[in-house]
Amino acid sequence: MVTEQQVKEWVEGYVHAWRTGAAKDIKPLFAPKAEYHEWPYRTDWIGRDAIVEGWLSRQDWQQGGWDFDWSILMITGDTAAIGGTGVYKELGTFTNLWTVTFDQSGRCILFRMWNNEKPD
Repeated sequence: MVTEQQVKEWVEGYVHAWRTGAAKDIKPLFAPKAEYHEWPYRTDWIGRDAIVEGWLSRQDWQQGGWDFDWSILMITGDTAAIGGTGVYKELGTFTNLWTVTFDQSGRCILFRMWNNEKPD
């Protein structure tokens, strides 16, 4: 079972890694065979190396800065549901729903994100 504290630390690490865009910050979040799926963008990155490469390809999204507010919606066994809102100065506002499944060491093995752009 994953704890609320473990989820909190993982999400804080995720936000930090998104902010830095550094492979050294991204890699520890994910197990070697992790999967990362995102809708509606049809992102399917399989394996930690593909996840790192995918993140690095999106650094332009951060132009002008951004903020992210989030909360844990629920935890069931090894999976957490997280709700968040990202406000990007250049891209706009997006609401997210994540489900994150963790391995026994606290790394993500399955990440699913539903991304919804909010109209201005």
